[in-house]
Amino acid sequence: MLSKEHKAVIFYAKFFVASICVLLVILGVRNSWQVRENQLAEAESTVSNLSRGLAQHATDTFKEADTALIGITERLEHDGRSPAALIRLERFLVRQVSELSQLSGLFAIDKDGHWIVNSDGMTGDHLSSLDREYFLYHRAHPGNLPHIDRPIKSRTTGDWIITISRRINAPDGSFDGLVMAAIKLDYFSYFYDSFDIGDAGILLLALDDGTMLVRQPLRKDSIGKSLVDTSIYRDYASKTSNGVARIRSSQDGVVRINSYRHLSRYPIFIVAALSEDEVLSRWKSETLLHLFGLLTLISIIVFFGNRLVVQIKLRVAAEQEANESRAYVEHLNLVLQALAMRDSLTGLANRRCFDDAISRELQRAARNKNSLALLMIDVDYFKKYNDTYGHPAGDACLKQIANAIRVAEKRSVDLVARYGGEEIIVMLPDCDAQGAVQIAENILSEVRALAIPHSGNPRGIVTVSAGVAVLNPIENNDIPETIIGMADKALYQAKSNGRDQVRLYIEDAAQVCQSREQSPVRQSES
Repeated sequence: MLSKEHKAVIFYAKFFVASICVLLVILGVRNSWQVRENQLAEAESTVSNLSRGLAQHATDTFKEADTALIGITERLEHDGRSPAALIRLERFLVRQVSELSQLSGLFAIDKDGHWIVNSDGMTGDHLSSLDREYFLYHRAHPGNLPHIDRPIKSRTTGDWIITISRRINAPDGSFDGLVMAAIKLDYFSYFYDSFDIGDAGILLLALDDGTMLVRQPLRKDSIGKSLVDTSIYRDYASKTSNGVARIRSSQDGVVRINSYRHLSRYPIFIVAALSEDEVLSRWKSETLLHLFGLLTLISIIVFFGNRLVVQIKLRVAAEQEANESRAYVEHLNLVLQALAMRDSLTGLANRRCFDDAISRELQRAARNKNSLALLMIDVDYFKKYNDTYGHPAGDACLKQIANAIRVAEKRSVDLVARYGGEEIIVMLPDCDAQGAVQIAENILSEVRALAIPHSGNPRGIVTVSAGVAVLNPIENNDIPETIIGMADKALYQAKSNGRDQVRLYIEDAAQVCQSREQSPVRQSES
């Protein structure tokens, strides 16, 4: 028992050490959290700058194509559509496509949808854009602003393209055709692929109505997909011109730092997104390193702090440790004892457990003048089963039979044990002959209900036979071998009389016990 002075010294020493440790933890957590917030803020700035740069790139790309369209329109209005003028215009288109790497082609289309001239040099009445959305749009809308349409596959190259087009008006203002520039989708994909956005980062180019044009990483099935139901579009891009938002993806569950920005001159917006986990990966590794250092420092402080009280509490600690070790050893002994009493295959008690239990039960029953019943159960034609289906199947069969016996035998005081091989023994304290036979019949019924196929059994399924022995009352000179031998003889009689039945051991053979509803059970004789 510690004195008051010693208790006070121990208390203040522990309080001092604990206070220092708590202070270090608070400072460490605060510093780590501040670093995390700084890295997230830096990532937001990075992704915002990235979206701004991508928006400028997209603006320049469409502006260059749009400028080419304005030049084509002016040439058509000034030079007309004579054969000589169209030849000069075709050379101009070819030159423009060669100079602008984003272009797949340039086209001039009349009011009926036929191609007047194009940069690919293709001619023929079969070349028509009458069914294209951009043609239908310009025919229905008199404005002269550029129109950017959904992604389509080029009829000349088969590649995905984005079209930007302008309407051509007749002198009276009516629709007189259009000029169109086809921009390669791969042009944006190759450019976006040059950015290091991590494994879970995303770059998007989409129309203001939510139609996706380009996605990096590239997914062919995402071309033309609608973003209307996505959080980035529904809650942010459709409401404001630009911004930064931290959003958990409904598709892959990744939290990303998203920056979106609308182009001022064209109906397009950009999304640049970085994975929050990847952004914080360096912070996590540094935090683990700092945590290790902090824990090391705290461990040193705790170690030297504890040195103040170790000498005082050494005896108590030693005694407590001895008690804990003793309890642990006792626990291990109980565990080992339990394992030693259990059959590893069936989960039933093993032969050793049964031998111990029946000796104790015979002594108890002899003192109280109680009865004791024993069931000896054996699987019919089990050697044939093993020879036919193999030993693994035999093991599985024994497991199922063991479970069936557990189902049929419900009394908590009884013991079910694997006696050896395919033999299972059931000890029934305080049970008379009628009750023991009934339990045995229940076991046979449960095994039949398993309906385990057995070609070597005349019944076609796995069955068991049971021998029942009862000592009532038990005398002091009764030994386990007595009742076990009786049950074994009854089992032998059940086997000899056709199997799949219950036999009760009765010395004078004067009583008869029914083994099944179909046929009576003949009694075995001593």
